[in-house]
Amino acid sequence: MSRSRKIRGTARVNGRPVVRRPNEAPVRARSGDSSGVHVWLVLMKAHRSLVRHAERSIVSLDMCISDFGVLEALLNKGPQSVSEIGRRVDLTSGSITTAIDRLETRGLVARAAHASDRRARVVHLTPDGKARITHVFARHQDAMDRAAHGLSKAERGTLIELLKKLGTTAERQLTEGDRNHDDHPDS
Repeated sequence: MSRSRKIRGTARVNGRPVVRRPNEAPVRARSGDSSGVHVWLVLMKAHRSLVRHAERSIVSLDMCISDFGVLEALLNKGPQSVSEIGRRVDLTSGSITTAIDRLETRGLVARAAHASDRRARVVHLTPDGKARITHVFARHQDAMDRAAHGLSKAERGTLIELLKKLGTTAERQLTEGDRNHDDHPDS
């Protein structure tokens, strides 16, 4: 007997109902496991797939991930100190310096003295850098929209809000400690 069959208009896989949109693979109905470990596993697997899409998109445009991260931060956040960019894109001080050196050699960024801290340097996009990252970012955005095509815009919005909530709560637990564990609404 086939593992996938249609019964009274409802698609089923292994006897479970599945949700299906036109031209999409079936999605298994909820498993009922809402444990923190299951959230982490599902999130990790989704992240891994999205990272592969992102890397393919960026590398195909003749740019490495760290250079893209630096240029994207400058495009969306404006000029910043080397250390601030490193913090934003999660690069060590040595790696961020190497990335900025590489981008400066390509004429995509320039360094200038910091207005109030003579020890610091501020990095900004050059006109060529702005043109390059604007083009690359638009192509990358299209690739990531295709990768997220399995979700409607409303589902994406809900997912974004839930992931922000999850990330903020998890980060707060790391920085404040796990004092408020018993205050969770599902406890």
